[in-house]
Amino acid sequence: MRSGVVAVEGSFLHHVAAGADAAGEPVVFLHGNPTSSHLWRRVLEPVAQASGRRCLALDLIGMGRSGKPDIGYRLADHVRFVDAFLEWAAPDGVTLVGHDWGGVIALDHARRHPGRVRGVAVLESHLRPIPGWDDLDDGGRELFGGLRTPGVGERMVFEDNVFVEVVLQAGTLRRLDDDDLDAYRAPFADPASRLPMLAWAREIPIAGEPADVAAVVEANRAVIRDPGLPVLLLHATPGAVIDAAAVARCRAEGRNLTVADVGAGIHFLPEDRPSEIAAHLTTWLTRDGTRPPRRRGDHAR
Repeated sequence: MRSGVVAVEGSFLHHVAAGADAAGEPVVFLHGNPTSSHLWRRVLEPVAQASGRRCLALDLIGMGRSGKPDIGYRLADHVRFVDAFLEWAAPDGVTLVGHDWGGVIALDHARRHPGRVRGVAVLESHLRPIPGWDDLDDGGRELFGGLRTPGVGERMVFEDNVFVEVVLQAGTLRRLDDDDLDAYRAPFADPASRLPMLAWAREIPIAGEPADVAAVVEANRAVIRDPGLPVLLLHATPGAVIDAAAVARCRAEGRNLTVADVGAGIHFLPEDRPSEIAAHLTTWLTRDGTRPPRRRGDHAR
């Protein structure tokens, strides 16, 4: 796959690409915490070959091989950088695929740019705010309670690198080999570089906080309900963020929704089910299609 860098917002974003170089509307893949474009390495090329689409996987700002500017790494910061990247990569139209926080960013972009986004596929993403701490299981309350406690969260991420060394491996069924673990460790080689992972943990909307993130995630539910926008929900069993109850809610709310079960999996589904994900994406892109282009400049909802 080809690798490239784009200068945006006073820093730069790295991406990898597969498929035709010809002009056209690409499929852009967005990752979450604590991964990078490496997450999509076994999905990108099969989808590009089978669908005939140009496929790009982005490293979010502060992650992967993208720049590490002095910013807070809040959701709004990532949205700003992704907006700038998509203006460069896909000014006339794009299909978005998002895992974890990448799904939140994809849905948010579709909601704000209905004339640009042709379809959105999401997996293991936050599809609604978490009503309260009691809605987390015991392990989730302990993990995220600690991460959101001043001083404790800094130790867990900056010193222990908990997301890469514990959460990443706990969220996959297969054992990641040393090369893959090293690829995920590389962007976070020192404590200062790990701020994006801690920031993401503190952005999860629980019991209404942070209020601005909760508002975005709640507003994104309108994308699932939009009859004019194709949405693909990929889920696994048992799943972590998207469990059976979340799938049922989406089925009830969705108006142009395709639901696909990729098999057994926890959270980092592209690590465990890349072939299944690629196959369902290709079917959705080629058979079900995405909506026809609107005129550029159509106003957002």
